[in-house]
Amino acid sequence: MEMVIDSRRPSDETGSTATELEAFLAAVLPRQMIAEEAIHNGDVEPRLAMWSREDPVTLFGAAGPNKSGWDEVEPIFHWVASLFSNCRDYSFELVAAGVSGDLGYTVGYERSIISVNGGPSQSNILRATHVYRRENGEWKIVHRHGDHPPVDQSQAA
Repeated sequence: MEMVIDSRRPSDETGSTATELEAFLAAVLPRQMIAEEAIHNGDVEPRLAMWSREDPVTLFGAAGPNKSGWDEVEPIFHWVASLFSNCRDYSFELVAAGVSGDLGYTVGYERSIISVNGGPSQSNILRATHVYRRENGEWKIVHRHGDHPPVDQSQAA
């Protein structure tokens, strides 16, 4: 498990102080890394612990399910965990993050080597955006958008 902080990431544009952003990242990223590595090994519980039960809660999943409300989101996490096993590597490259009051976000790339449906291990890359809400002093995820990066079709400079 590795967390990569991209040194090219832009400064926080939300107006938060560096200390506020650093405290937010220190509170969410280690837990998020543990939760994501666990779900990539078939263990859903750490991910469930990261998420709010208070609506609005939304999921735009990489495998297609777009759900709203905890009652719809939770079963998708169990399904995702049932697909994954044998995570040999997981890392998160943070591209951008911000925090303002009781809301924060992270944007980055998740990289893993995992088995899907018991098949051979394969590399996987997702773009992942998370929105967090502070509830009773604890940061909880209220939105995840994950997708596979498209092929860059921009013209070379």
